[in-house]
Amino acid sequence: MNPISSFIVLIERRRLRSALAWLALVAGLVGLHTVNAAHAPSGKMSRDLEDEVRSTKVSKHKWAKVIKGQRHFQVVIVSNSSDKEMKELRKGIANSGGSVQVHMPGLRTVTATLTAAQIARLTARGDVVRVTPNRTTMRTASALESMTGTLNSSVRSNSTKTSYTGFDGTGIGIAVLDSGVMKAHEAFDNASGVSRVKRNVQMLTTMQTNSLAANSATTLLEPGSNALADYESSVANDTSLFQDELGHGTHVASMAAGRPVSYQIAPDTTGIAPNADIYDIKVLDANGIGTISDAMEGIQWAIYHAKEYNIRVMNLSLAAASTDSWQTDPLCAAVRSAAAAGITVVVAAGNFGHDALGQEMYGTVGAPGNDPSVITVGSVNSKGTLGRGDDTINGFSSRGPTRGAWFDSAGVRRVDNLLKPDLVAPGNKLMGAASTMASSLTPTWNTLATAYYADLVMATGVTPSYRETQMYLSGTSIAAPVVSGAAALLLQANPGLTPPLVKAILQYTAQPMAGANLLQQGAGLLNVGGAVRLAKSLKMDIATSLAAGTLAAGDDILDSGWLPSRSSTINGSSFNWSRIVFVGGNLVVTGDALFTRFQPIYDPRITWANGVVRLRTPIYWSGAGIASDTYVQSFTDVAAGNQPLVTAGVVNATSLLGSTSWIGGTGAFTPTSTLSQWLVSGSGLVLSEGLVLSEGLVLSEGLVLSEGLVLSEGLVLSEGLVLSEGLVLSEGLVLSESSALGER
Repeated sequence: MNPISSFIVLIERRRLRSALAWLALVAGLVGLHTVNAAHAPSGKMSRDLEDEVRSTKVSKHKWAKVIKGQRHFQVVIVSNSSDKEMKELRKGIANSGGSVQVHMPGLRTVTATLTAAQIARLTARGDVVRVTPNRTTMRTASALESMTGTLNSSVRSNSTKTSYTGFDGTGIGIAVLDSGVMKAHEAFDNASGVSRVKRNVQMLTTMQTNSLAANSATTLLEPGSNALADYESSVANDTSLFQDELGHGTHVASMAAGRPVSYQIAPDTTGIAPNADIYDIKVLDANGIGTISDAMEGIQWAIYHAKEYNIRVMNLSLAAASTDSWQTDPLCAAVRSAAAAGITVVVAAGNFGHDALGQEMYGTVGAPGNDPSVITVGSVNSKGTLGRGDDTINGFSSRGPTRGAWFDSAGVRRVDNLLKPDLVAPGNKLMGAASTMASSLTPTWNTLATAYYADLVMATGVTPSYRETQMYLSGTSIAAPVVSGAAALLLQANPGLTPPLVKAILQYTAQPMAGANLLQQGAGLLNVGGAVRLAKSLKMDIATSLAAGTLAAGDDILDSGWLPSRSSTINGSSFNWSRIVFVGGNLVVTGDALFTRFQPIYDPRITWANGVVRLRTPIYWSGAGIASDTYVQSFTDVAAGNQPLVTAGVVNATSLLGSTSWIGGTGAFTPTSTLSQWLVSGSGLVLSEGLVLSEGLVLSEGLVLSEGLVLSEGLVLSEGLVLSEGLVLSEGLVLSESSALGER
């Protein structure tokens, strides 16, 4: 195997003035690509239809059949005919020898059966916009619900396009820090037709004039004060006609909490938590560019209002370049503050798993995904099926370990090398809400849809209709909100969960994917049904007891008296849970004690990695007329005192991994499924005394990642990525896994 010699992706360090120039740069230099040109659909045919037309193999699709010795295809034709009845189009189909099954005047679509030659002639017509196969649709649930195990007796036992029963995120607020969210989109309506986007705020251009940080130097923004009212007015974006010019944030929000639109021909695009409240915090402009300050101000806004609005989850599908350790990176500090305030923070791992030559790259997780307190999410390619047996890790999905560095007291440079990502979720070619201007007369498309209309919008086969517009996107930024939605369901099922406990549950219940290691998939593929079952088995007052100081290490936290079975069945396929949980940055632990006894690491104020344990504590505003313990004013951050971190009975599995070898597939490169099998069989060291922080040291040996893994075997890791100046999308515009990488 040839050594991988160059992983650093160089991007011109300047602010781009043109949206299209930025998109082209991202697409060309960091592999954030649309469909490979060599494999793109020709003319007006969708890619899967064209592939099937060209294929000589027996088709497995229901929409392709051999009739009287000739191959026929049932297709849906989208028309732009001014004649609603599409008489000329239907006549043309009949004259060519094809047959029309259904025509839908209100939707400008025709369903017909045609041969390949007839389809080719049809695409030459001026009144034909797009021809797609009449794909199988879900009758009981959206593809996303089905793929993630959300359609489950523990979560939503029934789900159709118009109704469902079970957990749906009701009452849980999800803060989406992105390019904005189109409040008027039907995907965000509740059952009464009222938008669940409760607030739209924007932090762009506010840094020098109106930011909380700038104003606090001279004016304390006290709850109820005029200064606070002025600030809130300055960042309000609730009435803007174009709340998401880029289109990324709206799609992201729909993955977490979208509902299917009323357009009846469209597939069911139900998100994971379709009744959660959404708080849109705009930190990226129409080009997908922002600053670290913008993002931090947005995080601060969410923290300030977290208890007022019950914001329990924060999604950041963005990243910034950072050579700093998690201990010193400002964006990492901001997300740790959010976690300390009780917000579960979910971050996209990034889309830098391969370089421009298709070589796999490790060490490419940016900030704040490199922080130990967040849930860092990688992307899975579901291959267009609901079954999980053929799923693979997307080539573009960023791999760990983290590569931020710090200097010890002797001046020696130390690399963090934290195990990341934490888990993976579907993130390849998912259909979701597409933003437009909020005007039925002039619903101007977003930047992404405008630049790649055929690939992102037309490829869906859905005729655009105001408030119902849809498009495809892929990337870890699309996988992250899937996990954010799952976190909302867990918190609805058990409001007493803390952010690190949510993370542990999601990891422990994940499905290990075959053929991928710990640095590619973390603990495995999201399993919503299993995670909700485990969450429901725990006491509902864990967080409140912890805050009140009445919960001690080792206290019983099991509500039902027993843990649920450690296995799940999704779409007819059963599997054991991974039983893997990352702690301390580079330790792997397991065992029933993780969920039968309170572990001090479930205190969200504690952050532990690299042998360092910090205690970050929110300080709340107080005074006459101010609700107590509601509005965070500041944080303290100190070295944690002597205390246990995990209790006796927890199983340390780190020693099972051995020394790290890329070639040998050991250590950090151990396949997750292999480690999981060992844990299921009972392997690992049961800790008789737990792990204890004493005199500033954690008395445990972690997984040794020798300066970037094993350099002696020729694997040279980059120091992460050099991104463009400021804050950029962690994915930009990945449409789907490149066929050049052997995946579809």
